[in-house]
This record gives sequence, structure tokens and C-alpha cells, in this order.
Amino acid sequence: MAGLEKRLAEQRRGKGRSVIAVLGILLAVLAVAGASYVWFSGGIEQSKEKGSIVTPQNKINIMVMGVDERSDDTGRSDTLFVVTIDTNTKDVAMLSIPRDTRVKIPGHGWDKINHAYAYGGHKLTQQAVEGLLGIKLDHYITINIAGFKKIIDAVGGVTIDVEKRMYYSDPYDDNGEDHGPFVIDLRPGVQRMDGDMAIQYVRYRDEDGDIGRVERQQKFLQALMKEVASPSVITKIPAIVREVNSVVNSDMSTTEMLNLAKTLNDASKNGLRTDMVPGKPAFIDEISYWLPDVMALRKHVAQTLGVAMEEKYVAATQRDVSEYETSIPKEMKVVETPKVTKNVVPEKKTTSDKSKKE
Repeated sequence: MAGLEKRLAEQRRGKGRSVIAVLGILLAVLAVAGASYVWFSGGIEQSKEKGSIVTPQNKINIMVMGVDERSDDTGRSDTLFVVTIDTNTKDVAMLSIPRDTRVKIPGHGWDKINHAYAYGGHKLTQQAVEGLLGIKLDHYITINIAGFKKIIDAVGGVTIDVEKRMYYSDPYDDNGEDHGPFVIDLRPGVQRMDGDMAIQYVRYRDEDGDIGRVERQQKFLQALMKEVASPSVITKIPAIVREVNSVVNSDMSTTEMLNLAKTLNDASKNGLRTDMVPGKPAFIDEISYWLPDVMALRKHVAQTLGVAMEEKYVAATQRDVSEYETSIPKEMKVVETPKVTKNVVPEKKTTSDKSKKE
């Protein structure tokens, strides 16, 4: 477990590429495209899975990954979240899964969720996520981070209120390019971000570690959804779609994508609900992990899907909790539990509790 972490650390030395903005771009672009291609009729293919919780016919669960792929290694899913869409109410909920989340990876034991991609790509990652959440996922979307800046520039930039001074420099991190170091240098205040500035904002890591970064990623995604709702973006669709197509991979057909786009376009008017896997940070040999509160997580999933937790499901979850607690190494040191980011509703000012350093 620690061996893979050290090997990957030696290969990159960087602090990882947080590219939730790229993933948000995909969903946002689909929403914009949906406004233009409404001539597609019919709903998205309904899920009929038989998981621990059966997802209602009107709900769709999509796993979205930001993948850092390079020629010298398989790469990792440095950003991961699950989007649940209600095709009836047009509501969209996003659950962020910290990359350090410790999960059971089929065939590889307990390890960080982002290592699942290195072991077995999106298929193994999906299996690990399904085991964590106790549901079946209908579709997946992976996005290569290489085109991030071009996509943001194609959109025309995003307006963000930078909450504080952000500075970071890593001579060992070239940000996926042929030169380095990667430098983050942002001033506080409202500003229009191009691709270069945007990638600095979503990658910035401070004393709150991965948890604070997740909050900024979600904030960026909400601002992006508001951006693509602007009529001025319509004329930019060809350029946006061209950039997105070069970095996106999915098991959804074109028709399914366009039908999803129509739903997302409607959903953008209702806002985006964002949450993060509840849990607590821990360390072993100076390597950080996020230990999920499995019971609280399963309850949240059931609430998002609008279903009751049946006795069989509760019993199965309790067994999973017991197995998880037993698997935690004695030498792992748990840090004070931070408070979890709750639902964030656009247009309303919210206050998020900060957590301890990762």
C-alpha cells in the first residue's frame, strides 16, 4: 500500500493535479450543447441495477474522473466525484470523493481510491466506488487534464472571488508540461480567470489540505455553471466542444450524452448541490489518508436517491463498518475530525467549516 504511494511520489514529486474544473467543464458544455440540440427526444436510458440500494428509475449516477495520464506511467484519477441527476425534478447533486480516501480495491486490498486507476483503470475505480457507496453506477466519464487551460479559454474564462492570497511553487512539478516549476500566484478579490489562472486556483493546497481544495473545486464548478448559462457562450460552443472532445472518454453514446445535456441544461437553473464524503484524516508513515464514515456516507447516498434505508441495507452497512474498522492498521494515526462541507446553494452566501491539515 505504502509502496505504490512512494513509487508514484518519486515519479512526480508534485502535489497532484486537482482538475475538478475540467470535469465541470464537461458537464457545463453538455448543458450548453443541450440548449442547442433539443431536437433529440426521449429520456436517458434508465438504470435497473441490483445493488445494495436500488437507484430509482428517475435517478442517474455518473462517476466522473480527472485523469493525469503520462507516457511514463498509467496515471491516477486525481479528481473523482459522483454526479446524481434526477430526470424528473432536474436536480443535480455532486459528491466529491477525496483522492486519499482509503477504500477496499478489489484484488488489491485497502488503499487510496486514486490508486485504483493505476491498478486497473476506470473499471476498477468504478468497482471501488460502488463498494464504498453501496450503489451501482450507471455511467463513467474520464477527462485527461492536458486540455484544461484550452477549454477554460474556449469558454471565455470564469469569474471567481479569490478568498485569500495564494502562493505556491514546486520546482519538481511541471504541471504536465515540458517546463517547470509550477507556480501558483493569485491575489485575493474578484477576478476574471483564464485557463492559466483557473488551474492555479483549483490546484492550490493550503493548511486545509485536500479538504480545502475540494471546497474550492466545488466553488469553481458552481461559478462555471453560472458562466455557461450566459447567452454569450452560445457562440463559443463549436470551440468548446472541439476542446472537450479531445480530452473526454465515456461509455455513453452520443444520443445519451445529448439527452443528458438537455437535463443538465434544465438543472443548471436549479443550482448544484455539493457534498463531500464524510470522514476524518489519518496518517501512516507520513502518508495521508481520508477515512470515510461509512454509515454516515450510506445514509447520505440514500437521502440523495430519495429512498429509505431498509433493514437489510442497514445490516449490510454495519458489517462493512465493522470490516473497515478492523482493517485500519494500529500504527495509523487519526487526526481531529473536521466538519464536512454541506450542501452549497448558488446565489446564497454560505460559510464552510475548515478542517485540519491533510
